[in-house]
Parts: sequence; C-alpha cells; structure tokens
Amino acid sequence: MTAPSITLTRLDVQRLERLIDSLDDTLPGVIALQTELDRADTVVGHDEVPADVVTMNSRVHCREESSGKDYHLTLVYPKDANADEGKISILAPVGSALLGLKVGQHIDWPAPGGKTLKLTLLEVESQPANGGDYNI
Repeated sequence: MTAPSITLTRLDVQRLERLIDSLDDTLPGVIALQTELDRADTVVGHDEVPADVVTMNSRVHCREESSGKDYHLTLVYPKDANADEGKISILAPVGSALLGLKVGQHIDWPAPGGKTLKLTLLEVESQPANGGDYNI
C-alpha cells in the first residue's frame, strides 16, 4: 500500500529532528519517524496548518476498520506517553504513522502477532497548532 500524503508544520519538524538527534538512531521508532519526516509532501508554518491535519499534541478520533472499534488518541512526545490515557508516543508505530494525516485518510497499523489493522482518521478533535498553543 502506498502511504498517504502528509502535511507537517515547520515547528514539529524542527522539534522532532532534535528528538531524533538525541536518540539512538538504530531504534525502530526513530527510523520510522525519520522516514515520515523525509516523505512529507508539504511543510507549513504552525499558523497555516489545516485544522483537519494531525500535528504533535493533536487529539484524534480514528476507527479500526475490520472491528469498527473507535480510538481517541493524543499524539505526544515520548516523555508524555501514557497508553492508559490514550497518549501515544510519536516513536510508536501508530504515532509516527498518524503524524501529518488528514481526516479521511487511513494508515496500516502493525498489530501484535503480525496482523495489520487499517485505521481511518475520522476527526482531529483538537490541534494545538491551530489553537495557537505552540509551546506544548
């Protein structure tokens, strides 16, 4: 499957490149994140990002297509990750795959046991970049 086109903010790219530089680049999550940053079609200012695009610290609503199960996730930096609260690290496979997605697009989510689940982004419930909260 071809990965969907993605839009990133310059601020997210700068912060995530700093994060990558601070980590061991052989870690699987680091490699996946760098791949996502490298393939961004569009990089915009944080005040120009469309409201339906996933940025860092966005809260999103997505659905796993085969089960119909809904997820409400917040995309966060590793230090803020907390699965019980739905806070997903950018270094987790689903985290790096969500970054830059637009409502209506879907991703393949590698699940335990070698299965691949299809997640569709239904809504960006909140987006700090759009709300003017750039310090998160």
